[in-house]
Amino acid sequence: MAKPLVEKASERLLELILERGYEVGDKLPNEYELAQDLEVGRSTVREAVRSLATRNILEVRQGSGTYISSKNGVSEDPLGFSLVRDRVKLTTDLFEVRYLLEPRIAERVAQFASDEDIARLEEIVLAIEEAVAAGDTKHLELDVKFHCMLAEMSGNLAMTSLMPVINQSIHLINENYSNHQMKSDSLQAHRNILMAIKQRHPVAAYDSMLAHIISVRQVVLNEWFDKDMTLHGLNDHK
Repeated sequence: MAKPLVEKASERLLELILERGYEVGDKLPNEYELAQDLEVGRSTVREAVRSLATRNILEVRQGSGTYISSKNGVSEDPLGFSLVRDRVKLTTDLFEVRYLLEPRIAERVAQFASDEDIARLEEIVLAIEEAVAAGDTKHLELDVKFHCMLAEMSGNLAMTSLMPVINQSIHLINENYSNHQMKSDSLQAHRNILMAIKQRHPVAAYDSMLAHIISVRQVVLNEWFDKDMTLHGLNDHK
């Protein structure tokens, strides 16, 4: 069965993006030029662009043009976390996944990060510290950016697709459990991770990230104990 014209145009447009080496933030040619490149009508181009935009591959900016999205084709909620009603169990389960992923990510970054990568990490760490000191909630967004940046720098392409797992975990924790002690501990943890990476010490980077996750999880557990909540995943063995 032949594919619909818009679907074929979308696939060809994606091939064109890859062939030409467009990167995040790059602007695509205008609608007229794309129609010529794809050998289709302009209305089909609009539909093809809309299709790739819904997949977070492209970003359409009104009055400006079409750009390569910074979301790298990753859905905001690819695993359907927003539909999970039991937020306590979800938090527990996401911690378990982060135990498996993030220490290894930090270890790889210490091995493979460029000097430019490390400079970018240091900028983020400083920005988080400044935001926390100023009482600016922007530190929450920067915290996510720090962990996502590490995933991107790990050199493992699959990590990009797993970043929503990390993002959701951080958002859940910050929304429900963040307190002054956690912020203070996290600042020092980020600094430790950064120093291990700067010194190109994979084992120290691994251990620092593991200690960070354990510390944050302990704060969450303490709140659960105080509220006498059921610790899903810890004492449920039915």
